[in-house]
Amino acid sequence: MEHKSNAKLTAPELAGLWGQFMNDTIAICFNKYALAIVEDPEIKSIYETALNLSQTHVKTIKEFFEQEKYPIPQGFTEQDVNLEASRLYTDTFFLNYIYVMTMHGLTGYGVALGVSARQDIRRYFSNCNIESIELYNTILDVMLSKGLYTRPPYINPPEIAGLAEKQNFLTGWFGDRRPLTSTEIGNINFNMIKTYLSKALTLGFSQVANTQEVREYFVRGTKISSKHTEVFSSVFSEDNLNFPISWDSMVTNSTNTPFSDKLMMYHIGFLTTSAVAYYGAALATSQRRDLAIHYTRLTAELMKYAEDGTNIMIKNGWMEKPPTADDRMALSKGKKK
Repeated sequence: MEHKSNAKLTAPELAGLWGQFMNDTIAICFNKYALAIVEDPEIKSIYETALNLSQTHVKTIKEFFEQEKYPIPQGFTEQDVNLEASRLYTDTFFLNYIYVMTMHGLTGYGVALGVSARQDIRRYFSNCNIESIELYNTILDVMLSKGLYTRPPYINPPEIAGLAEKQNFLTGWFGDRRPLTSTEIGNINFNMIKTYLSKALTLGFSQVANTQEVREYFVRGTKISSKHTEVFSSVFSEDNLNFPISWDSMVTNSTNTPFSDKLMMYHIGFLTTSAVAYYGAALATSQRRDLAIHYTRLTAELMKYAEDGTNIMIKNGWMEKPPTADDRMALSKGKKK
C-alpha cells in the first residue's frame, strides 16, 4: 500500500490506528475461535468476512506504522487463543456478539475519520466504515431472517406536533413523570443491548479465567451488568415498553478457556470504557431528571470498575502503553522513556 503524504501522523490519527490495531488483533483471535465452533453456515460466513477484514486492517496499520517508524504494538496473537477449547457460547450468541461489535466499529471509525487530516488516513477509515456498514447490514438481515432480532419499542404518532408547555417535562424523582421520548427510548435500548453483551461475556469469562483475581473481577462485572439492565428494564416497564431478552442462556457450562486472561481483561476493559462514553451521550440527550441521575450513578460505577481492571492488567504486565506525548520533565533530566 502506498502512502504519498509527507505529513507526520497526528496524535488523534495515531490513537485511531493504535486502538483499531488492538481491537482488530482481539477480533482475529475471537473470530478464529468462532469459526472453530460455529455450526450455522450463515453465521460462519459472517465470521469469515469479519476475520478477513480484521486481518486486512492489521496489515494496513502495520504499514502505516512502519512508514512512520513507529513501534508496532504487540496486540494479541495466536498465543492468546486456544482453538481446541470447547464451546463457551451458542451460535446465537456469536451472531449477537458480532452484531454489537460491528456497531462499536462503526462508531469508532466515524470518530477516527472525524479527527484525521491526512488524505490516506481519511481514505482508510472511510473504507473501514463502508466495509462495516456492509457487514452490519448482512448481520442484521441474517438476524431478521432467523427471528433473532428484537426490534426496539414502537411509539404511536401524536395527532399534531406540539411543544413542551410545562416544567414537569423535566420531572424525574418527584411528581408525575412524563412518558419517555423516542430519543430516551433509543438510548436505553441501545445501552441495554450492549450491557447484555458485557454480561454474557463476563459470565462466560468468569468460568474459564485462569487466575482467581481475574475470575472474581468478571463475577463482579456480571453483577454490575445485571444491576444496570434491571435499572433500564424498570424504566421501560413503567411505560409498558418491551425490552430485549437476556443473553445469559447463550453461555454454556464449559470451563475450558479459549482465551488468555490478558485478552479477556482487555476486551472487557474496552467494552466498559465504551459504555461510559455511550452513557455520557445518553445523559446529554435525556431531559428527565431521573434518567440523568441513573446515568450519572451507573457511569461512576463503570469508571471504578474500569480503573480496577486497568490496575489488574498493569500488575500482571498485560497493559500495553498507548501512544503518549513526550515527557518533557524526564527529558530535561536527561532521561528518555
